[in-house]
Amino acid sequence: MNIQQIRNATLVVNYAGKKFLIDPFLADKGTYPPFPNSARQDQKNPLVSLPTSIDNIIDDVDAVIVTHLHLDHWDDIAKEVLPKGIKLFAQNEKDATEINNAGFTNVEVLQEDTIFEDIQLIKTKGEHGRGEILKATGLVCGVVFNHSNEKTLYIAGDTVWYEEVQQEIETHEPEIIVVNAGDNQFLEGGSLVMGKEDVYQVYQTAPNAKIIASHMEAVNHWTLSRKELKHFIDEKGISSNVLVPEDGESYLF
Repeated sequence: MNIQQIRNATLVVNYAGKKFLIDPFLADKGTYPPFPNSARQDQKNPLVSLPTSIDNIIDDVDAVIVTHLHLDHWDDIAKEVLPKGIKLFAQNEKDATEINNAGFTNVEVLQEDTIFEDIQLIKTKGEHGRGEILKATGLVCGVVFNHSNEKTLYIAGDTVWYEEVQQEIETHEPEIIVVNAGDNQFLEGGSLVMGKEDVYQVYQTAPNAKIIASHMEAVNHWTLSRKELKHFIDEKGISSNVLVPEDGESYLF
């Protein structure tokens, strides 16, 4: 497999001969207002440009996976540029209906045993924060990829570390794990996605896996930088286990 970090949580995953686009957030730098009640209110989203052209990102995509419908995972530009007949996976019927309403005609709800071509896609649980903030952030999911010719891949999505993420790792034993690790926060309510201690929990649960830190430094409410995360994993002695890609960087496994 090849995994390319595009920007924020947007990934291009080539897996078992198929090209997947994950959580497309494709607008030009500075297109949208900052997320409110959070840091950097003087900076518009996305904070950075795409590392490559939209055509390079969407060309020959076999399927799109949208883990939830927040703007920084499924934006207006993605709705405009993606072919309306492209295969698209959503986390539940509510999201699928909204995507259908945007004109897409080939939308499927992820299940715990979805088969696309000969690739097994397993919807996984996640929590987009802790406590009261969950009422505002809503439902999210992750996905596990399985194929006999590939390592098992777990894309955790917009979730913090909690017991269900540990259970997903213990159940599926992924060799590659992508976590959203920018520790994004509003001014109140705590972490919305993983921070550095969450990443360390992932490592402790899967010490033999390669862990990729995504969703960093691209929207205004991030609080954990790549530099700080790299310093943390250096101190913990796990730099060979945890990869912190720049936008555009890719890994072959």
